[in-house]
Amino acid sequence: MVKFTDSHCHLDFADFDQSRPTLIHQLTQSGIGRIIIPGVSAKHWQRQLDTCGSFSGCYFGFGIHPWWINNARQDDLTKLERYLSTKSRVVALGEIGLDAHIDDMDKQIRFFEQQLSLANTLALPVLIHHRQTHHLIIPILKQMRLTHGGVIHAFSGSYQQAKQYLGLGFKLGIGGVITYERAKKTRHAVAKLPLDSLVLETDAPSMPLQGQQGQANSPTNVVKVFQHLCDLREEPPTKIAAQIEQNCEQLFTF
Repeated sequence: MVKFTDSHCHLDFADFDQSRPTLIHQLTQSGIGRIIIPGVSAKHWQRQLDTCGSFSGCYFGFGIHPWWINNARQDDLTKLERYLSTKSRVVALGEIGLDAHIDDMDKQIRFFEQQLSLANTLALPVLIHHRQTHHLIIPILKQMRLTHGGVIHAFSGSYQQAKQYLGLGFKLGIGGVITYERAKKTRHAVAKLPLDSLVLETDAPSMPLQGQQGQANSPTNVVKVFQHLCDLREEPPTKIAAQIEQNCEQLFTF
């Protein structure tokens, strides 16, 4: 059976509280052996461990997401370092980033830069959220010179933007965006980028696939994302699957 990693899924969110045990069984049956669960705020980190720690295929990131930045405090960064340093199955710092739809960009940038610095200190890759902020994120990443790269989550940019991220040592998170015919710019980029630059993700319960709008996304959909990726690529599916798993293993310490 082909093996898959969902490199970005919020399995700890309350959306899954009723279905989580059944869903974890479905993941195993579908060959989805690993899920990386990003953290979004200090109040959520322990919940990640409590709700998902019993599933051996779950791995964790902890971070302060821009959607939760308004309630973030400076001492949360001290707590963040403690979680990243002492908890088991930690493979990344994140989800962090910049979002043009969230107020107080100055605070967003300050926390983003401080978390990037912490990632360097702890030798961890980062999971980066973006929304209309490539023009802000790329210069910051150039300045920070991250030693362990990371993933540009839910990449939806152009080929030129993608190449800039690859040049900075990042991989691109490929999810539901490529299932939409209208996403021509991103589909074109994903079709021609090096295969060793891609990882699969769902961002479940967010980012439903084409035809599932209005429904909660599921990590089981990583198989469908893979199938859409195969439609865009020239390589055989077995090669694509093997390379993407290798990409995950190069980036994350499982």
